[in-house]
Amino acid sequence: MKIAIINGPNLNLTGKRETKIYGNKTFEEFLNELRQEFTHDFISYFQSNVEGEIINFLHDANQHVDAVILNAGAYTHTSVAIGDAVKAIDIPVVEVHLSNIYSREEFRHVSFVTPNCEGIISGFGLDSYFLAMNYFKRKFS
Repeated sequence: MKIAIINGPNLNLTGKRETKIYGNKTFEEFLNELRQEFTHDFISYFQSNVEGEIINFLHDANQHVDAVILNAGAYTHTSVAIGDAVKAIDIPVVEVHLSNIYSREEFRHVSFVTPNCEGIISGFGLDSYFLAMNYFKRKFS
């Protein structure tokens, strides 16, 4: 199974930024743990603070992986274009968020990404990615 993890803006600061919400572990540390857990799977990783780069990576992923785990960060609530890119590709996408977006500010309750995804996992910290990987493992087995 080939999975692409795509992280949006400010997720490069995971482990340093708002640690009460996002935790103390960097995403790179977590990614190493995830790859050790899913040794039979290929996990690629891309992070960008630039909306167009995320869209380009989604388009490219459609040709190279089986599925995408997407944390579009704040673009979740603002980017029609990322939502459209998810809708345009043929592979399944699971949206993830570290925090429970529904327990935060009201503007975070709206997602332009969710309607085009197979599902959403929100509020389990970095384990949200682990849960998405397990979903895909079952889906493709």
